[in-house]
Amino acid sequence: MPTIGRFGAVGCAMVTPFDEAGRLDPAAAADLARWLCAHGNDFLVVTGTTGESPTLSDSEKRDLWRAVVEAVTVPVVAGTGTADTGHSAELTRSAREAGAAGILAVTPYYNRPSQLGITAHLRAIADAAGGLPVLLYDIPVRTGRKVAPDVIVKLALDEVIVGVKDATGDVAGSAALMADAPDGFELYSGNDGDTLPLLSVGAVGTISVEAHWAGEEVAEMVAAFQKGDIDHARQVNARLVPSHRFQSGDLAPNPVPAKAMMRALGHEVGECRLPMGPTPEGLEEQARQVHAALHA
Repeated sequence: MPTIGRFGAVGCAMVTPFDEAGRLDPAAAADLARWLCAHGNDFLVVTGTTGESPTLSDSEKRDLWRAVVEAVTVPVVAGTGTADTGHSAELTRSAREAGAAGILAVTPYYNRPSQLGITAHLRAIADAAGGLPVLLYDIPVRTGRKVAPDVIVKLALDEVIVGVKDATGDVAGSAALMADAPDGFELYSGNDGDTLPLLSVGAVGTISVEAHWAGEEVAEMVAAFQKGDIDHARQVNARLVPSHRFQSGDLAPNPVPAKAMMRALGHEVGECRLPMGPTPEGLEEQARQVHAALHA
């Protein structure tokens, strides 16, 4: 039977709240973090893609990590990866000092490094982590570079990384990776629509966008699969399909829909910072419809 990951089964890739002037709102972040933990989430991932990390200053990231860590009792995983290895290492040290339980390290984006460069980059982050577990975040659609499976296995064997947030959209490739990975290596789904298929090839859980508004349903699906009740897991996943479709698209890429949904539910998270905003007309009403159908 599959096992649950070290951080838990369901982790929310948390949005970053801003006030009406577009400034970071740590108090709103703390409130949101507590609400997410009360609605199905075992852990939180802060300053990832959904958290608009490229638009946050280093000081904002430090303030956000501290605010969320102090607000909750669950593990908080900090996204510290950037396109610059030295900068990523510096942020990793700051996240460790802020009390993060783990590190999420995205593949360096835009500059398209070689596999050797990616390997050295992750080793530098792991060194800066000072023993905190490091998850690789493999999302080639955003970074422009997929991490080679043999590189992931070597990094796992060398205890540089403990697992991967897999947003490759290649379930067959993920299955092959898990067949070669060492015991204890943890794969988390990075795309909500792929969570159930990835559980079938050895994923231990998910780092989810829809866990903002469907954390309990996602947890129900994962728990059903873990118990061997595949039919029930499929039924829950079928209910979640409109949520999968809602959360990103050409007109409203993630995290624009996630923030629209949270505003529709009464959470003060503000708009996304440019270049992700503004919110298309009608998206909040669509969010209400998706939420109502899911919880009908």
